[in-house]
Amino acid sequence: MKVLLVGSGGREHALAWAISKSPKCEKLYCAPANAGIAACAESVNIGAEDIDALVAFAKENNIDLVVGGPEAPLVLGLADKMLEIGIPTFGPNKAAAQLEGSKGFMKDVVAKYGVPTAAYGRFTDFAAAKKFIEDTPSKVVVKTDGLAAGKGVIMCEGKEDAIAAAKGMLEEASFGTAGAEIVIEEFLDGEELSYFAIADGKSILPLTSAQDHKRAYDGDQGPNTGGMGAYSPAHLMTPEIEAKIIKDIIEPTVEGMNKDGIPFTGVLFAGIMVVNGEPKLLEYNIRFGDPECQPIMMRLEDDLLDILYAAATGTLNTIKDVKWSNDTTLCVVMAAQGYPGSYEKNTPINNLEEASQTEGVQIFHAGTAEKDGQILSTGGRVLGITAKGQSVEQAQKRAYAAIEKIEWEKGFCRTDIGWRALKAEKDQAA
Repeated sequence: MKVLLVGSGGREHALAWAISKSPKCEKLYCAPANAGIAACAESVNIGAEDIDALVAFAKENNIDLVVGGPEAPLVLGLADKMLEIGIPTFGPNKAAAQLEGSKGFMKDVVAKYGVPTAAYGRFTDFAAAKKFIEDTPSKVVVKTDGLAAGKGVIMCEGKEDAIAAAKGMLEEASFGTAGAEIVIEEFLDGEELSYFAIADGKSILPLTSAQDHKRAYDGDQGPNTGGMGAYSPAHLMTPEIEAKIIKDIIEPTVEGMNKDGIPFTGVLFAGIMVVNGEPKLLEYNIRFGDPECQPIMMRLEDDLLDILYAAATGTLNTIKDVKWSNDTTLCVVMAAQGYPGSYEKNTPINNLEEASQTEGVQIFHAGTAEKDGQILSTGGRVLGITAKGQSVEQAQKRAYAAIEKIEWEKGFCRTDIGWRALKAEKDQAA
């Protein structure tokens, strides 16, 4: 098979790495790729959101499967355009992609299907939003309705913070057009995890769990980011919680959307808050998480290409279950100093080859480019150092041992990725 993977981040490097291992993968292209992806796929100089150019390339190169990496191209209709020319595509069409493209749409959909989620309101008018905040007894979370690169969610300490956040979005365009409409929902107090399942419009294939670390600094301090690290499986996941997520959250969503004529194909990434042992849906994303995808792909022991193609062609029921390593995998993101604020680009990164020789370690690139043999940083989140171990502690030690070898003066990372799982592991041992 000839495969076109769309995107250039750490998630896409992990997907390219896994797809390229399939014996059925004759040729893998990635548009626009990064310096790391170039090792396992042919880079194509087309932007991820240049839908017409991607369609023309897929047609000219007789592509058998298109895989949508990030959310933006899917929200813009990548799958619709590819399906028009008969190319199976892993990822939802434009209508179903609203599940991530519009938080208001997502909340309305899951409320309709009886999925357990936080109480909420949708607003375009600041006065109405302010009244809702004042009338809500609990703390609230203020979210942009549209896409904001993982940063359009503000956890508010009190009513004044929430009112300021709503005003910033609705009246001061603090998130541009993404915040022209906002969603305000009750704050759920619990522990968060990510759960992933594949759908082909009708059937679902459960995958696995992970836990992300959104805040920029150790101890979950500092601003929200796109994710500073993750590990898999999530320490608080139990067979009972997984069964509830599948039965009460994933299945009603897929069945309901199919019934409503907007069947969902692709990966459902459910952000879950576990409150007193009960899972509640925070939000859906329509693509693999970044950085969750990196540790998940390290644990996968089946042919990813088979799974993606089955989903894209409506034959997911032919795949009964997925084999996973029992090991823990853990990804630490190295980011440019200043991220998620402003940061310097094109700074040199050295010694990656030696770092990648660390036992159990795979380094996934995100914001990188290569110039005259030198790896340069080109984004905010730049590398995902991912390690496998028989315990969280071993995986964590291996990841940070590799980081010690990387020479990047302008980079930083959190030093506590996996801390909740590590604490649970030590408590269990005691």
